[in-house]
Amino acid sequence: MKSIVVSLVLLMATVVGACAPSLGDGGEDVARLSHAIATLGPDIDPAEAQRAAQIAYRHATALATAYEVTTSPILHNTLVNSGVKERGLCFHYAEDMQTRLQSENFQSLSILRAIAEPRNGFRIEHSTAVVAPVGTDIYNGIVIDAWRHGGKLYWSATSQDPRYDWEPRMTVLRRKDALRTANGS
Repeated sequence: MKSIVVSLVLLMATVVGACAPSLGDGGEDVARLSHAIATLGPDIDPAEAQRAAQIAYRHATALATAYEVTTSPILHNTLVNSGVKERGLCFHYAEDMQTRLQSENFQSLSILRAIAEPRNGFRIEHSTAVVAPVGTDIYNGIVIDAWRHGGKLYWSATSQDPRYDWEPRMTVLRRKDALRTANGS
């Protein structure tokens, strides 16, 4: 039965793969993100903002390639969850993007993590990396979401994301842990 499900998923992936967005890091997109990061606060180093924007776009594409993404994010999740693919869930993108950006040792930028709990009956939460000024939180930053469009970077001010209500990762994890403890799990 599992092989039939996997075969159907692969067939759907092939069909939908033709509709997957093209990946890229156009100069105008990088410039807009760089400007948005630089204007997060007066102490942001413009060179760091530029470097962070370039890395975010390039790394989003590199992650999609490394994860062998050929379908929509939801179908890719199915392939990962069924064992056909190894990585490519949103938290993989968030973790790997955070690690890559933190490796730059920015002095004026912090790389944080955020989680949005589900708004729908599917109960799917979403994870992302956030670029913010040093000493602030996710609410003063910019969502860097490489999963949403399967490797084509999406970004917005954390509080202006029309699709997700972001919270600091540790806030969500503590709440879930408290709920599990209260339920005796």
